[in-house]
Amino acid sequence: MRLAVLSGGVGGARFLRGVLDVIEPTDVTIVGNVGDDLEILGLHVSPDLDSILYALSGLSDEERGWGRADETWNALASAADLGGDAWFRLGDRDIGLHLVRSQLLREGRPLSSVTAHLARAAGLECTLLPASDNPLRTFVETPAGTFAFQTWFVARGHQDDVDAVHVTGAPEAAPAPGVLDALADADLIVITPSNPYVSIGPILAVAEIREALEDRSAPCVAVSPLIGGRAVKGPADRMLERMAGGTSPAHLAACYAGLIDVLIIDEADAQAELPTDVRTVVTRTLMTDDEARRRLARAVIDAAGSPA
Repeated sequence: MRLAVLSGGVGGARFLRGVLDVIEPTDVTIVGNVGDDLEILGLHVSPDLDSILYALSGLSDEERGWGRADETWNALASAADLGGDAWFRLGDRDIGLHLVRSQLLREGRPLSSVTAHLARAAGLECTLLPASDNPLRTFVETPAGTFAFQTWFVARGHQDDVDAVHVTGAPEAAPAPGVLDALADADLIVITPSNPYVSIGPILAVAEIREALEDRSAPCVAVSPLIGGRAVKGPADRMLERMAGGTSPAHLAACYAGLIDVLIIDEADAQAELPTDVRTVVTRTLMTDDEARRRLARAVIDAAGSPA
């Protein structure tokens, strides 16, 4: 079975570990969000692509939930002592990856080529693609002003309520090479349990990617990032409450109107308002360990093959 997966960072990466345990990795293409990308200390950082790469190569820090394991912070401390930006936490091992990415980009290689190089070096057998080689940058409108995503999320601790999300560069952006082919050739398209506004939204902001989902021939299954109407981590529930009017499965499905056929929800949401235009499948979605991740991945695959 060939899978095309649209994914954000930490939550999506955790789910993808389960996917690669139950599907041949060479049959999986992951389209990652790059709206979170930023330049920091002269380095090009792709947080969501890196979270996926680290998780799938066994390099991620399971305790912190982000970044690399066995990390040290000497370079960042030195930069801070010299007056450099230290609000975005870059560990020494992490900086090594960003140095290579930044060098290859300066040499003129597109982000998709650089990402493929890094994925091969990390031993990934699946295909990891950025949504676009063109720069996409997510901005959020809040009562306190409009902020670049990482400024709002990291520097301000995502405490500001969000009234709207914009992705600059999206009108001109083209899908990265291989993205449309992966969607067209897939037997199943999956949207990971990621924030629909700031993790999946920037991918769908690329018009040709959205159109490919609208015109899909394969089923598309989305996994809810909420349990009991609350986000496991991050601000997805607060954003849905404010911008969609609630955190029920129906509110979440409305974010993907016309793009999905099935929504996977947790048992804790089974009695909430359900969507009427897509099928819902109830299971346990909390990914506490490897078996829980595999169980959720199997539920997604089974849901795609079940009759309506």
